[in-house]
Amino acid sequence: MEGGQRGSELFQARDQDTRARNSQTKYIQSTVANVEKHFGDLCNLFAACTRKTARLRDKSDLLVKAVREYADAETPHLKYGLSSFADHFALIQDYRHAEVERLEAKVVKPLKKYGSITKLKREDLRIATDAIKRETKQLVQVEKLRLRNPSDRQIVTQAENELHRVSMDATRVSRQLEETIDDFQQDKIKDLKKIFGDFITIEMSFHAKALEVYSNVYQHVQNIDEESDMEIFRNTLHLQDHQARLSIVSANSASVINGTSSALVTSGTSKPQQVCKKKQEDDDEDDGDDDDEDDEDDDDDGDDDDDNGDDEEEDEEEEEEEVKTK
Repeated sequence: MEGGQRGSELFQARDQDTRARNSQTKYIQSTVANVEKHFGDLCNLFAACTRKTARLRDKSDLLVKAVREYADAETPHLKYGLSSFADHFALIQDYRHAEVERLEAKVVKPLKKYGSITKLKREDLRIATDAIKRETKQLVQVEKLRLRNPSDRQIVTQAENELHRVSMDATRVSRQLEETIDDFQQDKIKDLKKIFGDFITIEMSFHAKALEVYSNVYQHVQNIDEESDMEIFRNTLHLQDHQARLSIVSANSASVINGTSSALVTSGTSKPQQVCKKKQEDDDEDDGDDDDEDDEDDDDDGDDDDDNGDDEEEDEEEEEEEVKTK
């Protein structure tokens, strides 16, 4: 009776130890799963930020190239200001490139290694869980043997010895798992502290250098002399206009000179013809005057003929009267 009571107490004690180890294992499993999930998310997001920064660096390099190309076509002071901006902005992209490399080495890579670390911890958890399951199974078997054959001490003793062995194995594995998960938790805290500290340091370093460069280039841009550039622009504009007018005047002068030469050539060849023509016109005028005088003489002759005709008619009438009288 005392042996059965002592065995029952032993069973209860071992059952409590098994439950405690099982609960501990579940907590460790939850911790590892939590780290695996959230560290994976952090790694993906930090990697995405790093890639975005790298793309920003590449786009900024294109902006530097475009500003330099545009600066070559501008007035001197504006060209100097834009070129200074491009040079300083290119320097910032060098800092950004260093930022990308440091983020990949000191932030993304340490977070990424936790993928393999959590896999190892899961394997340790699996070993501990199997040991606890064997212990629980053997404990149930011993209790059944005690209930079925309480008088068969040999079988019960063998079962208890096996239970003791698996319990010791489960205890050893659980202790190792506890030590392992303790180191895991400590390393996790240290790593997170270092990872986030490095991230902050990297970003502070980049932004401090970028702020210094931006401050310098701001002064260069603000020192662009607008009035001098406008004066240069207006002078160039007027010079272009003056050159255009000179070109027009030169073209007109050439046209006038060509026209005068053609006129001189034409007048030299046609001068005798013009003299002859003028002389002929003078002769025609003189002939016209003579014809007018002849016409006047003819009119006087006509008047004389009319007077003679009248005298003849009077003579004929007188003769007719004389005949009638006879």
